[in-house]
Amino acid sequence: MPIRPSRKSQEPMSKVDTAWLRMETPTNLMMISGVMMLDRPLDIARFKRMLAERFLAYRRFRQKAVTTTGGAVWETDRDFDLDWHVRITALPGAAGTVELQHLVSQLASTPLDHSKPLWQFHVVEKYGQGSALITRIHHCYADGLALVQVVLSLTDSERKREKAAPLASTWLNQDHGGVLDRLLQPARAGFGKAMHIGERIIGKGLELVSQPGAASRLVDEGSAIAREFAAALTLADDPPTRFKGPLGVTKRVAWMEPLELEEVKSVGRGLGCTVNDVLMASVAGALRSYLLDLDESVDGLTIRATVPVSLRPLEHAKKLGNHFGLVFLELPIGEPNPLRRLERVAGCMREIKRSRQAVMTFGLLAALGMGPSLLQRPALELFSRKATAVATNVPGPPEPLYLAGCKITEQMFWVPQSGSIGMGISILSYNGKVFFGLIADAKLVPDPNQIIRRFRPEFDKLLLIALMEDWQQPITAADAAATLLRFAGDDGASAAEGHIVHAAPAPIAKPRRLRRKVAGAVRKSNAVSKPAAAAAVATAKPRAVRRTKVPQVPPVVAAGDSFAGEIKRFRLSRRPG
Repeated sequence: MPIRPSRKSQEPMSKVDTAWLRMETPTNLMMISGVMMLDRPLDIARFKRMLAERFLAYRRFRQKAVTTTGGAVWETDRDFDLDWHVRITALPGAAGTVELQHLVSQLASTPLDHSKPLWQFHVVEKYGQGSALITRIHHCYADGLALVQVVLSLTDSERKREKAAPLASTWLNQDHGGVLDRLLQPARAGFGKAMHIGERIIGKGLELVSQPGAASRLVDEGSAIAREFAAALTLADDPPTRFKGPLGVTKRVAWMEPLELEEVKSVGRGLGCTVNDVLMASVAGALRSYLLDLDESVDGLTIRATVPVSLRPLEHAKKLGNHFGLVFLELPIGEPNPLRRLERVAGCMREIKRSRQAVMTFGLLAALGMGPSLLQRPALELFSRKATAVATNVPGPPEPLYLAGCKITEQMFWVPQSGSIGMGISILSYNGKVFFGLIADAKLVPDPNQIIRRFRPEFDKLLLIALMEDWQQPITAADAAATLLRFAGDDGASAAEGHIVHAAPAPIAKPRRLRRKVAGAVRKSNAVSKPAAAAAVATAKPRAVRRTKVPQVPPVVAAGDSFAGEIKRFRLSRRPG
């Protein structure tokens, strides 16, 4: 399907986009990969017509990235062929999730052809009752938030195509001015400083790479951004774990059955933190559980994840280009108490929000993009040693969407890792659900499903704490330990792990009531005194949980049953009818 080229065959690539183009290595491809599951077979001809109308309305997707002596440029592909970018494939026999994960893993490990625009759609025919759609787009085109929304802009809010459908999905606001003009106006001076200091780092060449201590001199700039540069450069390398090591060329991906978004929001409200705090604390617990099963020592272990922070308002999410910074989030793997893990994650996020880390890294990426590529590699390696994973949480639309007449039942995406980082954590909300996915280097994590399957039990621990504690009093880590110990059963979901009672009591902010008691939540059906199960808990006076009138629910499990039983009872109580 030939596309008429633009009159302007070349245009310069932005500095930040150039940096992402240069980051690609055989062991870490700079692709953003995604998968959608559809409820009916996808009409290929209709899908291609829709791409030509909506996706290619973005001129950038008809351009290829070209590196010249003067820098990187976007060049119109005069031989553009849409059929090459839409590939048709199928899985063998009655294939399911495992087989689809293998295919996505294979494609995530296969580089895009740099002689053409760097994107492809792979239609998987006869998956379940419908089809699956795998998307691969290079990071130099846009950041994860933008590309997820661009792909969603291909959808409709009804199965039948809407008349005069806007380019973006109906849940996004309309544009009003350019991204940078609106967003950076209040912080233009700050970005200017970030760019200036980033340029100074490039100008100093390998000095800061070979001698990180030289970064302390940047503090003399007297700027908060300068201090952020110095702090980032002087961070200690992340500790060695199974998640760090020499990388290979093969990636493995996995995803889990989704959580109910309202449950996650309710836990956040009940424990006085954000949805992102709850999810990232659950991630930390899942990684901890995985390492423990491998007989790894996790005592006192804290690893970092680089978290992209969007520097654009949501209504501009579909604008192309990379407009984000990176921050370092600490994941307290060595903390055995789930509530303490949540407190530490939430505390770290509060510190990050008060800092200028995101602005600083945006300026650094821009500076690297205009500096020599010879310097970018060691600088990238310096920063990637300070983290173990990349973690992304993207808000999606709250209602169901349709692609070429097919309802999207599930979806997930994965952002690339850079340098020596070998693991990516992705969280996406869509249609009242929260989807969790993982991509990892096959040498480090041969089967990411072994981590994925631990995510829900870790979230359920926080859910149980929110359900069972007395909301009229501050909740402490010792309270949480005693509650989880009470529900430790033989179902494999033991919350105690044999260690959590060692956590010292640490009060958190007074929790707010869960909305409508978590939509009819089942809590304790009788007053139960918390046991003094160990020294850390024995010193605190056991506090009786107040009586609560419990709605009638099916007698699936008895009150006081195991951890998994109580969670099952709660979820059954929320079903309509």
